[in-house]
Formats: sequence, structure tokens, C-alpha cells
Amino acid sequence: MCAMAIVAGRADLDGAAEVGFDIELPVFSVGAAGELANVHPQTLRQYDRLGLVVPQRTEGGARRYSLRDISRLAQAQQLSQEEGINLAGITRILELEEENRELRRQVERLRKPAGSSVFAADADGGIVEVERSQRARMWRRQLRADARQLPSRESVRAERAEEGDDMGSRSVVVWGIR
Repeated sequence: MCAMAIVAGRADLDGAAEVGFDIELPVFSVGAAGELANVHPQTLRQYDRLGLVVPQRTEGGARRYSLRDISRLAQAQQLSQEEGINLAGITRILELEEENRELRRQVERLRKPAGSSVFAADADGGIVEVERSQRARMWRRQLRADARQLPSRESVRAERAEEGDDMGSRSVVVWGIR
């Protein structure tokens, strides 16, 4: 559905990424990609050879297209069929549009308040930015509030002493969450 909305112009890659779609995930076969973008499978192969839209490959060598690829295919088709632009022009336009999109994303990241992102390591050990979600912030605030409701260490010790428990090695108490 997302790919169809992108091809129809009702959605874009930035919006798809914002709502959680992995726009780089290679899920569409040659047939599905061709049908979605209204491009003949032989044209897809030509675009791959020319470097216009280069899909990822399965271990067996089959092409798999991502949402980003589908968007590029639809744009290439529209530029070629409706605007009469040649493949060299289409390649340059798509490169510039991708560069523009990346610059807009960087500007958006720079506009976010400090502390709205955290950084983590990806599977290859590279550093990736992970945006903090509102739900995670609310969860941490609730944990802190709950921790403030816990009795103090001293009051627990006093209560245990009254009960005859010396809080020896068999007792474990977890204190506050930061």
C-alpha cells in the first residue's frame, strides 16, 4: 500500500520513513516492482545495468527492490514518458533530488532540540542516530515517579529491624531509577 501511495504521489519517502517503514528494505521482486512503477521488467534490467536504479540482490542473485527504488522507478518513468527527458538527464535529476532530500533531513535533524536523539551501534559496528520517542520519554518519567514512591532505604531497614530481619545477604532491595 505504501509503495502504491508513493507511486501515485499521495506519499513520499520521508513520510514513509517517519511512520516507521524501512525505505531501504529490499522486498519487491522484478515483477512486483515493474507492476507498481508501471515499468517493463526488461526496462528494470536496463536501468540496473546503467546504474539508474540498482536494486539489492538475494544470495541467489535475484533483484529485490526497496521503497526507495520504487520511488526512483516511478520518477524515472514519469520523467521519461511525460517529460521526454533522456536517461542521462533522468540520472542527474534523481541524483540531485536524493541529495536535496538528504540535505533536508540534515537540516531537520539540526533543528531538533539537543537530547532528542541517542546514538547506537548498528550490526556492522557503525554509529547510527536513533530518535527518542515520546512514548519512551513518558515511560522513563513514569519509572522515575514510581521510584520516588518507593520507601527510603532507612525506613525499610527500620521496618525490617522491627520484624527481626537483619537485612543479611539473603535480602535484595532495588533502589531508585535514574
